[in-house]
Amino acid sequence: MDEVESEESTLAFASLEPNDVLGALDALDFDCDGRLLALNSYENRVYQVGINGGPPVVAKFYRPGRWSDEAILEEHAFSAELSARDIPVVPPIAVGDKTLHRHGPFRLSVSPCHPGRAPELDNSDLLEQLGRLVARIHLHGEAKPFQHRPTLDVESFGEASVDYLLDHQFIPPELEEVYEGLAEHLLDAVDASFDRCSGCRTIRLHGDFHPGNVLVQGEQLHIVDLDDMRNGPAVQDLWMFLSGNRDE
Repeated sequence: MDEVESEESTLAFASLEPNDVLGALDALDFDCDGRLLALNSYENRVYQVGINGGPPVVAKFYRPGRWSDEAILEEHAFSAELSARDIPVVPPIAVGDKTLHRHGPFRLSVSPCHPGRAPELDNSDLLEQLGRLVARIHLHGEAKPFQHRPTLDVESFGEASVDYLLDHQFIPPELEEVYEGLAEHLLDAVDASFDRCSGCRTIRLHGDFHPGNVLVQGEQLHIVDLDDMRNGPAVQDLWMFLSGNRDE
């Protein structure tokens, strides 16, 4: 994507309108009924779209400049592999032989819509079920690494982030010294944690596994929003479910 195309895509993404969403799905031969519901998403634009005579679908419009096409397709392939192993993730729908589509300046994918609520973290049976599912994801994730997605490590997710905030003057000048001291102390502790588990394997992960990305309906659950898939240590897919005291 050249600079001119990137700027055009960014401007279009910032002003994405309902007609753009419906037009993109119509171009993919989805018979939309006009109902549109914006869903929570930090990075992308995600919508539940009503379909005539059928269940709604979820359309995800990817923010320009975040992932390459190769990285997005790598996520789609991994989610399809997991679904084929009866792990309840939600892979995108293939239209023809493609799961990543272009409509004008937009890149998008379309997935089935699965309603549900967030899991109750005091339900030990449900947590056990989630633990088994994460273990199955990780067993498959050990087979090979992602080639086009980043690795969660101290350098890129810690040191580079601190440097970025300081270099771009996001920290008020009067707080820079305090911020640098706190950041250094924190990164030393993170380094020490990595040292304690030396030899820790790096595998393919969900990457953003938290209660909001699990939908429960009756006895059925689905794991959604695999957009942050990356290489990293297995604990990344566990720690956001931890709450309460150390015994819990």
